Amino acid sequence: MSDRDEQAYAGTAEGKGPVRIDEELARHLENKREELFEEFEIRDEFPPEVLREAEERAADPEGDIRTELEDRRDLRELTTWTTDPADAQDFDDAVSIERTDTGYRLWVHIADVTHYVAPETAMWEEAMERGNTVYLPAYTVHMLPPILAETVCSLVPNEDRLAHTVEMHIDGETLSHESIDIYKSVVHSDARQTYNDCEDRLEDPDAPLHEANSLAYELAEKLHEQRKDDGSLVLNPKRDRAHTIIEECMLKANKAVTHTLQWDRGLEAMFRVHPQPTPQEWDEALQEIQELDGVSIPGDAWDDPRKAVNATLEEAPGRQLDKIQWAVMKVMPRAKYMADPFGGHHALNFEIYGHFTSPIRRLSDLVNHWIVYTDGVPDGIGDLCDHASDKQKDGETCERIYKDFLQEVGLDPHAVNNRGIEVVDDPADAEYTA
Repeated sequence: MSDRDEQAYAGTAEGKGPVRIDEELARHLENKREELFEEFEIRDEFPPEVLREAEERAADPEGDIRTELEDRRDLRELTTWTTDPADAQDFDDAVSIERTDTGYRLWVHIADVTHYVAPETAMWEEAMERGNTVYLPAYTVHMLPPILAETVCSLVPNEDRLAHTVEMHIDGETLSHESIDIYKSVVHSDARQTYNDCEDRLEDPDAPLHEANSLAYELAEKLHEQRKDDGSLVLNPKRDRAHTIIEECMLKANKAVTHTLQWDRGLEAMFRVHPQPTPQEWDEALQEIQELDGVSIPGDAWDDPRKAVNATLEEAPGRQLDKIQWAVMKVMPRAKYMADPFGGHHALNFEIYGHFTSPIRRLSDLVNHWIVYTDGVPDGIGDLCDHASDKQKDGETCERIYKDFLQEVGLDPHAVNNRGIEVVDDPADAEYTA
C-alpha cells in the first residue's frame, strides 16, 4: 500500500520517443476521454474566472518570494531534491536530510499551495469540486490550473519556491520522532531526479547527490523494516531503493502532521481511514494464497494476516506474486477520508493517518495544509471527506476503463503512460493506426 501516485509503480521507459499514432486513432482516444469525463463528471476545462485568478495570483512569483522571506525560514542553502517518475508534470515534495549525534534530521518540503489557493477564491471552489488530479496515460486533468500545478507551486529545480516544511528529528535507534516542527519556508531544489537517476546515483560514489541519497536510503530502509515488523502490509516486496526512500519519507511526514493535528491540537481534519476485512474475509484470502502452487505461508505468521502476507511474498515464486496480491486486494475495503481518524489505517497498521504531502493533486492535502496553517477547520469537513472519497473512486475507475480501452485499440497503457503520445499526419509514420 503506497501513499505515492500509482504511476510510480509502472516503471519508466526513459530514452525512448513517444508512441506514434495516426489522427484517426487520436480522435478515438479523444472521444473515449470525453465519454468518460461526462460519465464520471470530471471537469476537463477550467472556468475563465479560475484561470484569470490563477494568472493574477502567479503574476510575480519572484517578487512574492522576496516579500515572503521576511516571515518564513530560509532553507535555500539546504541540499534539497525531488524524486518522481520520469513523466511527472508536478513536483509536490522535496527532501533534505542530515545525520545528527542521535540519529537523523529529515526535512520534507511540500509545495505551499495554500499561499496561492485559499478559501473564498474561485480556485479553491474549483479544487473542492474536482477533488483530485486525474492521471490517464498521456493525459492529465489537473485539480489546479496548470500555471500553478506545473510551474509556480511545483518544486522545480534551480528555482526558489514557497514550501510548507515538516522538519523531523528522528531517533537513530527507535526511529521515533524526537521533535516535529511544521512551518512555512522558502526552498531551492538542487535537482529534479527520476527514480532511475536515484538508482544510478546510489551506485556511483562520484555521482551528484550520492551521499544525500545514500543517507536517505539508510533511514528509509530502517523505517521500511520497522513498518513490516510492526505489521504494515507491504504488497510490493521487490520495490527498488528510490521508491523506498520516497514512500518512507512521505509516510513519516504524513504521520508527523497527523500526530500534530490530532494529539497536539485536537483538530478535525481530512484523515485517511482504512477499515479492515472481516476475519472470515482474511481467512478466505489466506486460504486462496496457501493453495497456490509453490506457495506456503510460514506457520508462525498466521496470527496476523498482514505479517502472513508479507512473509509469503518474500519467499513466493515470482510467477505467483500477482495472484497473492490480487487475493489480498479482493478482500480489502476501500480507504476513505473521514473527519474522525479513529479506526486507523489497517493496511499501514497506523493508529491514525492523514495526507499532507501532495496538495497539488489531492484535495485532502490542500485542506490539511490550510488547517495546519490556520488552526481553522473548513465548514462541512465531513461532507468534504465524503466528496473527496467519491471523486478519488471516480478518478481511479475512469483511469482503469481508459487503460482497458487503450488495450482494446492495440496500445500498451504503460508505454503510453511512460513515453507519451505523438500524433503524426502520415499513417505510414505511425506505430499504431485506427
